[in-house]
Amino acid sequence: MEHIYQYAWIIPFIPLPVPLLIGVGLLLFPTATKNLRRMWAFSSISLLSIAMIFSLTLSIQQINNNSIYQYVWSWTINNDFSLEFGYLFDPLTSIMAVLITTVAILVLIYSDNYMSHDEGYLRFFAYMSFFNTSMLGLVTSSNLIQIYIFWELVGMCSYLLIGFWFTRPTAANACQKAFVTNRVGDFGLLLGILGLYWITGSFDFRDLFEIFNNLINNNGVNLLFCILCAFFLFAGAVAKSAQFPLHVWLPDAMEGPTPISALIHAATMVAAGIFLVARLLPIFIVIPYIMYVIAFIGIITVFLGATLALAQKDIKRSLAYSTMSQLGYMMLALGMGSYRTALFHLITHAYSKALLFLGSGSLIHSMETLVGYSPDKSQNMVFMGGLTKHVPITKTAFFIGTLSLCGIPPLACFWSKDEILNDSWLYSPIFAIIAYFTAGLTAFYMFRIYLLTFEGHLNLYCKNYSGKKSSSLYSISLWGKEGLKSINNTFSLFTLLTMNNRERVSFFTKNSYKIPANSRKIMQSFLTITDFDNNHLFSYPYESDNTMLFSLIVLILFTSFIGFIGIPFNQEGIDLDLLTKWLTPSINTLHSNSKISVDWYEFVINAIFSVSIACCGIFIAFFLYKPVYSSLKNFDLINSFDKIGPKRIFWDKITSIIYNWSFNRGYIDAFYTTSLIKGVRGLAEFVSFFDRRILDGIPNGFGVTSFFVAEGIKYVGGGRISSYLFLYFFYISIFLLIFYFAFYL
Repeated sequence: MEHIYQYAWIIPFIPLPVPLLIGVGLLLFPTATKNLRRMWAFSSISLLSIAMIFSLTLSIQQINNNSIYQYVWSWTINNDFSLEFGYLFDPLTSIMAVLITTVAILVLIYSDNYMSHDEGYLRFFAYMSFFNTSMLGLVTSSNLIQIYIFWELVGMCSYLLIGFWFTRPTAANACQKAFVTNRVGDFGLLLGILGLYWITGSFDFRDLFEIFNNLINNNGVNLLFCILCAFFLFAGAVAKSAQFPLHVWLPDAMEGPTPISALIHAATMVAAGIFLVARLLPIFIVIPYIMYVIAFIGIITVFLGATLALAQKDIKRSLAYSTMSQLGYMMLALGMGSYRTALFHLITHAYSKALLFLGSGSLIHSMETLVGYSPDKSQNMVFMGGLTKHVPITKTAFFIGTLSLCGIPPLACFWSKDEILNDSWLYSPIFAIIAYFTAGLTAFYMFRIYLLTFEGHLNLYCKNYSGKKSSSLYSISLWGKEGLKSINNTFSLFTLLTMNNRERVSFFTKNSYKIPANSRKIMQSFLTITDFDNNHLFSYPYESDNTMLFSLIVLILFTSFIGFIGIPFNQEGIDLDLLTKWLTPSINTLHSNSKISVDWYEFVINAIFSVSIACCGIFIAFFLYKPVYSSLKNFDLINSFDKIGPKRIFWDKITSIIYNWSFNRGYIDAFYTTSLIKGVRGLAEFVSFFDRRILDGIPNGFGVTSFFVAEGIKYVGGGRISSYLFLYFFYISIFLLIFYFAFYL
């Protein structure tokens, strides 16, 4: 079956015809192209399905044969310089290809309905198809030059998709922020590639690894220069995978449509940095300093991402910080040398987080159609709650994704995260303590999201409610526990009151408000129920369409069962788990520290410990955010966690500090704005002033002075000798006086 590998180069180019044909069609036949827009969605999904089948076939061949296939051809040859292009299909490539294609197909199916009413429907599918081409080209590249080319194409697609709704100022600013931040890492990546070529004389991975390792082992190269090149390579991965300190672009990237967040900023593109470090691990692993830097950056990102997710109100930004934290776990595993474990968590997290993002998109899709709801409110968990009975399938999907990310067995992320936590004890107890503590934080903020979205509500629907009582609970439901009820025979859908810029909402007032006549047109995706006794109108959200639910259900299956591919079947290591078989060539090449055989007793003890920590986080979340009534009179932990400002008791001060740190993004964005943006702008203004006023001002000043002196002299000369003699003796007198006072007084 080796002849199949000869056609592996087709995989990246299979989705490419769609964006090309859409572009040509919009230029030549715009009306026909727009009228047949559903055809382009079907074509995108069909072509990507072919790429998925091709990738699965090659992956099965690799599992059976443990083979690595590479094919290259010369692009340019000039004396000592030779540049070759080609493709490499090894276990790492096959894992990424299968992951990209499977998630992308589900996201595209989901997007067909999610984006159906958007004017940029065709543009969306063109961008997504081109992104899939770029991402598949990245993971199949056989040398660093190809990786850099596709790396930049992936970044370009991310820029276009983040700013998809470019008429929104927030989206336009977000895509620019992502572009500039990633340019920092990409510049480092370019310097690292050039430095490695200077050292080894090759861009090809096999030659590069072999030459570099020989030079390091034989002390044939300056170690400091090698460390610098490796660090620059790692900088590219730091930016692309949103690692500290270049993580600031990822939360703002949520301004794009939710399917983009699910595919690019949760499952695939942000994993490109992890892929790059895994691909170049043979270089990093012979430089212990760089391995420690990778692990150190990873553990900082793990903790920082979890703390910044604690108090976010936007559901997608909360999931974005969660993604950042989980990518930190993968980077930590790579820094520890746990190659297999890092890729295992990459797989399990991709499906789990795609499920969570698409689940959140299903909620947003429903919330956007509410009367008076703007896009910022439809993603705000403050305006959600009590959704369990109305969107049961979405709720189930989100709940399973939440349990998986929390590390609850037997779901996917439990198996991979538990391996990372166990390996961290062997690497560094300090790193292990931080990793375990962050696992508890992960369980806390994920169940906070779940409770605020689906379970949180205020029982303000009572007929005897007089409006005298108030509540400052963090989660406020639009429909309460059983839906909106009538009040004093007059129904008011809701009144939104923003107080102290903290979105405190009161939905029922003493005054009566009639629903506008045209509001029914807006509430197309809501079930309308009429109370004939009191002539009242109620609106309830209901589930998304079947195409969106199909993707959620398939991702539920992946999230539930994909983790089993990494379970060892016995203790002796004779029958290895499927993932280890898949990665055996790469593991042997890298001398990975990942365990192949497992002591099941030790595994169970460690699992109990990690699951107990996760359960503690879940319990605290339930304690703080469980559904409660609005008549709380005593001290309330939820209330104290929500309020901003100094408190009178110690616990309130602690929660206030935590809230401010998380809600203000750790003040990192503010620090960058003050120190970098304003600093660079001030420096630019000073340089502009110096250039215009000093550098240009001196010669311009001489010219102007010469002009005025010449003009003055022109009018002094009158042609009279007596005038000239007078001026001559006048200047001589002044000179003599100056000379006398200078030397004799």
